[in-house]
Amino acid sequence: MSGGSLMTTGSAAARNGGLGDRLSYLLTLSRPRFWLYLAGPVLVGVAYAAESVGDLFAPAALALFAYFLLPANVFLYGVNDVYDRDIDAANPKKGDKEARYRGQRVVPVAVVACALLGLALIPLVPAAAWPWLVVFLALGTAYSAPPLRFKTTPLADSISNGLYIAPGAAAYAAVTGVQPPLLAIAGGWLWAMGMHTFSAIPDIEPDRETGIRTTATVLGERRTYAYCGACWLASAAAFAALDGRLGALMLVYPALIAAIVASSVAVDRAYWWFPAINTVVGAALTMGGLWRLL
Repeated sequence: MSGGSLMTTGSAAARNGGLGDRLSYLLTLSRPRFWLYLAGPVLVGVAYAAESVGDLFAPAALALFAYFLLPANVFLYGVNDVYDRDIDAANPKKGDKEARYRGQRVVPVAVVACALLGLALIPLVPAAAWPWLVVFLALGTAYSAPPLRFKTTPLADSISNGLYIAPGAAAYAAVTGVQPPLLAIAGGWLWAMGMHTFSAIPDIEPDRETGIRTTATVLGERRTYAYCGACWLASAAAFAALDGRLGALMLVYPALIAAIVASSVAVDRAYWWFPAINTVVGAALTMGGLWRLL
């Protein structure tokens, strides 16, 4: 049976099957290969916030990691899939690498439950972390849901993806009780802007055909590469102002853009390298933070 047939079967099972089928569908919807995009920043934030090994296992840090590993991904991608249902009907990624939403009632229920679970963290973490939980939930909703629907507004789609650094900022604030350094926030936000816009390059033509306007559709492929490179160079500069080693590590991203352009590698192929690349870079950042504790 083909991958598309399996996913179609999975979608039908989610509508008509039992609890196990619905949970399996939600797991697929949550994009497991992208889980560390939200949970990874928590590890980085805790690593740089910790003053002792005990801080690494603080209850607030563990609660944030557990939330951003799975429930936050169900929330974020669930909102996206509900409001992109019509667009995704013709998206080849749906039914292959990702779940296709077909109106299953379990999805909006799960989205609301996961949003409430995020709010339930507020009594469990210091007040310094509260704004970052709100930032994540607010931008995670506004990115896909009307009336704002940032994902169809050029530049706003890119800027709003700073939501991906909110978990790390929340974790840092939860452990230290104070806000992360402004340069770290700026560097992380610029990195997220570049990463989001790069991921939109493969969708330029399909988005144009359906009348969707994004930063990438406005700029076109080559200028979008330049935009992503500029975001990532600025991100590296911000991190370098904190620590030269951090800035050097983040230069891997503009270097990758240059390599992709120079080699004419298809962007829809290169896009799928980035979960692994981001995992390696995130692990290096985390190890750098943990090194301070030795």
